[in-house]
Amino acid sequence: MSSVAKLPSAIDPELVGEYPALAKAGGGYVWDAVLEYRVWCHSADGDFYYAFADYEEALIASKKLENAEEPLALILQREYIDEPEEGEYVHVRQERIAEWPTEFLRRPQRTERTIPSFLEAPPDSNRLAVLRGFASPD
Repeated sequence: MSSVAKLPSAIDPELVGEYPALAKAGGGYVWDAVLEYRVWCHSADGDFYYAFADYEEALIASKKLENAEEPLALILQREYIDEPEEGEYVHVRQERIAEWPTEFLRRPQRTERTIPSFLEAPPDSNRLAVLRGFASPD
């Protein structure tokens, strides 16, 4: 992701670095808030990460740190879309925390209508366009 793209800062900078290391990986299609940005590093002693409140800081660190990955976003999903089987979507009204590639944050934040609009879209339509705010379910 280009450093030109401005990504949201952590919702509560005071909590950055306090979240559990283990989180869901990807999924859910929608996001409500960024909790922190993580730069994972790998060494002979094991894997570890540094946490940042801002994407730009995380990106700079990832380029300077040895054996570092590109930043990931730790996000909060207050509600999300589960896909237990390909093409089968379920609206889950339960909070979870997940690590996402930062490019997923290009999708607009979830609104009250995001998930219902996605589910109301015809199955043969481009439902991801609905999530990205480029199409309506009509």
